Amino acid sequence: MDGQYRKDIHPGLEVAIILKKDQRSGKLTYGIVKDILTSAAFHSRGIKVRLEDGQIGRVAETDVVDPDGE
Repeated sequence: MDGQYRKDIHPGLEVAIILKKDQRSGKLTYGIVKDILTSAAFHSRGIKVRLEDGQIGRVAETDVVDPDGE
């Protein structure tokens, strides 16, 4: 699943996000959602979230397994 719909994202969900600095490369960062920052029900580039470690980015994938196992 992609992360364009707010209804699909909730705190505690493991996701892959794209940080602002990684938008050109598309590098994914993995973590657990702490806060949902986008108030709209839909966003074409992905719902913006804050991870538990404080990083902020747009959700690229919601059905993920961190390849680093972290």
